[in-house]
Amino acid sequence: MLINNINYRTVWMQDTSVYMINQQLLPFKFEIFQSKNYVETANAIKTMVVRGAPAIGASGAYGLAQGALAYEENNFDDFKRYVNDAYKVLNSARPTANDLSYALNFVKSKMFVNWSISNSKMRAFELAREYADWSVEVCRKIGEYGNKLIKNNQNILTHCNAGALACVDFGTALSPIRIAHYNRKKIFVYVDETRPRNQGAYLTAWELAQEKINHAIIADNAAGFFMKSKKIDLVVVGADRIAMNGDVANKIGTYEKAVVAKENNIPFYVAAPLSTFDINSKTGDYIPIEERSEEEILYISGIDENKKIKKVRIAPEESTAKNPAFDVTPAKYISGIITEKGVIRPVMEEIEKFVLSKYQNEE
Repeated sequence: MLINNINYRTVWMQDTSVYMINQQLLPFKFEIFQSKNYVETANAIKTMVVRGAPAIGASGAYGLAQGALAYEENNFDDFKRYVNDAYKVLNSARPTANDLSYALNFVKSKMFVNWSISNSKMRAFELAREYADWSVEVCRKIGEYGNKLIKNNQNILTHCNAGALACVDFGTALSPIRIAHYNRKKIFVYVDETRPRNQGAYLTAWELAQEKINHAIIADNAAGFFMKSKKIDLVVVGADRIAMNGDVANKIGTYEKAVVAKENNIPFYVAAPLSTFDINSKTGDYIPIEERSEEEILYISGIDENKKIKKVRIAPEESTAKNPAFDVTPAKYISGIITEKGVIRPVMEEIEKFVLSKYQNEE
C-alpha cells in the first residue's frame, strides 16, 4: 500500500523479528511495531496492533516461524512439542477470524523436514513468507474480479477496514476499489465510522486519503439515509469467517447494513479469500463471536490540540457495556462473495465446489 508515497506491507519478517504497521496509533501516528518473539506476535494480534483476517493470518504464520527459530535444544520430538505450544498460543489470540488457524496449519503441516531441526526451522520461515506472498496475490485477484462489478461514477459503501491494513497488501473490500481507481474509474466511497473501534474513520479513510480516492466518513447510523436517498449504488465489505452455507461473520454492524441494502435493492457483496471459508461451520450459528472489552464502548481515543493521543470516557461512570466484535449476516442478504477464483453465489452447492476443491488441491 502507498503510505507517504512509499510502498509498505502491513506485516513482514526480517531475521527473527516480525514488523507490523502499528494500527493502534493510526491515523494520528505512523509507526512500525517490532515483535521479537512469537509471544509478542500473539499479543500484537490480541491487542490489535495488527488486525483484519488476512493480516492476522500472515502474522500468525510469521509468529510460528519465530517459535521454530527460537528453539535451542537438539531433540526433534521436543522441537515439535515446542512448535505445537507456540501454535496454541498464536491460535488462541483471536477466535473469530478463520485465516489465523488456516495460516498456522499451512506452516505447521509442511514445516517438519527429514527429522532435521535446522532444516525445519528454515522451512518454517520459507512457508511463512510463501503464505504472505500468496495472500498478497489473492487480494490482488479479488480486486480484479471485484473491479468488474464497479461501474464508472458509482458510489460505494464499505464498513470497518478491509483494506491493505487488514491484509498484507491490497485488501479485500478495498481491493476492488483500489483497482477501479487505478483504472481511472470515477468513484466515491462512503466510509462507515464503524464503532466502537472506529476502524472505518481511523483506518479506511486514512488508506483512501493516502491513495487520493474520493471519500467521506459517515456515522454508522447514517448509511440507511444515504441508501434510501439513492446516494449509494453498491456495498462491499470484508469477512472474518464464512460458513459453508454462505453466512458471513464480519465486523459488528455488517448485518444491519445488509438488511437495509436488501430493502433498498442495493447489491451487497462480501470480498474474502477462499481461506476465510470454514469447512467446519455449516451455518453462521457455528461461528464463534468474540466479546471484547467494554472499555472499547465506554472510551474513545483521539488527538488533542497539542497533537497528543488521548483516551477519554464518553459514558457515565456507573454504566457498563456489551461489546460483541462481530455479527453474522445470513446468506440471503448477500449478492455474491468476491474471491480469488471469481464471484461465488452464497449457496452451499457453489461454495462447496470452490472451497473443497481448494483444500483437495493443497493435499
